[in-house]
Amino acid sequence: MPPSAMAAIPALKDVYQQIKTRLEKSVSDFQHNLQGIRTGRASTQMLDNVRVDYYGTPSALSAIAQLTTPDANSIVIQPWDTSMINEIEKALRTSEYGFNPQNDGKMVRVPVPPMTEERRRDVVKQLARVLEEHKTGARNIRRDGNEQIKAAAKEKKISADEEKRSLDEVQKMTDEEIKRLEDLSKKKEAEIMQI
Repeated sequence: MPPSAMAAIPALKDVYQQIKTRLEKSVSDFQHNLQGIRTGRASTQMLDNVRVDYYGTPSALSAIAQLTTPDANSIVIQPWDTSMINEIEKALRTSEYGFNPQNDGKMVRVPVPPMTEERRRDVVKQLARVLEEHKTGARNIRRDGNEQIKAAAKEKKISADEEKRSLDEVQKMTDEEIKRLEDLSKKKEAEIMQI
């Protein structure tokens, strides 16, 4: 990426850094969300969004138990406190994935059945929703940056030429990040649809 014209303008240096940081955070958040989206294989990240009522506090499953994947079709949850097994089972049954956990009194086994064609399509739709939310977020970041640039121009902190160049640069940064989001999404979609 060529050096930033915005970063060279003292009045816009902070604005540039803020936009860049927020866009990068949006992409890393999307990558984290992708890890939780189910493909055909068992993964402990599938349980990242499952919250367990741990003595009145909704807690991440990974905070109260050890999660492992002994094979491609199951996840084993070994709670630090075995009295939490029923709460863990309840949280898994009510999750959006519709798991059917089984316990032996010491640990919970979660069989991960192979995905049907219909389920794969549903997951791809879920992926599209997550992608659209993040693209909208990137556009909102662009809008906020543009407003700050226009405010700086209105206050005569920057010239009209600097304003135009900066607005173009913000648009280019946004387009690049949206393309990264779309590329990540396509890669994940191919992974989901692979049998």
